[in-house]
Order: sequence, then C-alpha cells, then structure tokens
Amino acid sequence: MIIAIDGPAASGKGTLARRLGERYGLAVLDTGKLYRATALKALESGDNPADPAAAEAAAKLVRAADLADPRLREDRVAQAASIVAAIPAVRAALLAFQRDFARRPPAGFKGAVLDGRDIGTVVCPEAEVKLFVTASAEARATRRFKELQESGEIAIYQRVLQDIEQRDARDRERQAAPLRQAEDALALDTTTLDADAAFREAALLVDKKIAQKPR
Repeated sequence: MIIAIDGPAASGKGTLARRLGERYGLAVLDTGKLYRATALKALESGDNPADPAAAEAAAKLVRAADLADPRLREDRVAQAASIVAAIPAVRAALLAFQRDFARRPPAGFKGAVLDGRDIGTVVCPEAEVKLFVTASAEARATRRFKELQESGEIAIYQRVLQDIEQRDARDRERQAAPLRQAEDALALDTTTLDADAAFREAALLVDKKIAQKPR
C-alpha cells in the first residue's frame, strides 16, 4: 500500500506520515528532506542554491544516509530547500529515489507513506490513499515559530509568517510540479487540530478508503 500525503509547509503532514506509518506498518519517507539535503550540499559547497546547475549536481549526490543529518532542520536550509525545489532538474534528479522507495520499500514493511508537495500528483499518482493536509498560514507560522524557539534559534513570529507565505507562493507558482491537491485526494484541514486529533481524522479517512478498495 502507498499513502501519499501532500500539503504546504508546517501543515503537520510530517508528523502525520510517521504516525500513519506506525499504524499500518509502512516505511516513511519525508521527501522534503531530499530537497533539504540538496540545499545543504549546495550551501556547504559554497554554491548558490538558485543556480540550476549547482543545485542539480547537489541533488545527484543525495543518498539515504544524508536524510538523518540534524542540520536539515536549520532555517537557512529550509529556505534554500524551497528554492532548489522549484528547479525542474532537481525534481527530476530526485524523482527516481522517491518512486523506488514507494514501490520497493525496505524489507519488513507492507508499503510506504510519503509526504511532500507533489506525491499524489507526480511521484505516486497511483497511490491507494491520497491526503491533502493544510492549515491557515497563521496556524502554520505559530507551529514553526514554536519549533524554532524549542530548538534554541532566535525567531520573530512576523518573519516566520512572512517566510511561510513566501514558501507557499513558490510552491504553488513554480512550473515544475506545483503544490496542488490531486483530484482524488482527501482534504484534511489541521488549523484547529492538535497532532492527536489530526491523526485520528486521518486514520478514519485511510480506513474508509481501504474498506472501499475492491478485494
């Protein structure tokens, strides 16, 4: 089984993906980390993440082990990731990695759950279950603001909100695989939901979808 979860930054889809993976015995891939790893490699090499050639070269160097690097959580990396993700050559370079994970998950798993921006529309359009998770920009900025504070980083709420809105615009307006809800995706608005409530709602949607699947 493949579960595809899409949505904007800080909508809660990452936490949701992990919990759904645990519930259904699925391997989990946070595809956003692939773009963060690409951005980090470009930054560490002294390259401009907005340079298509440099970003593509960095994407081709990304390996599974890179996704565990704690530096991927840094705000500078998140901002650069949003930039490299808009480059078609970068998305093309990382597409095979994502599809291979979905179709051939690690041993011991019954399938995979992937979260990102274009999983249900581009990466795994054949996914049995597609969720589109969203929340208001203000709610997402508040979550991100708290994350930054808890990690010890200096943050200003208005700046975080501005960054969220700018990332939303880049994600929706880019030519390569823009953020949009797949026609057959189930919508889940987490604006007023905490992590537990969002998980319960998502599990109900997944269970219902599974029950409708022809046997």
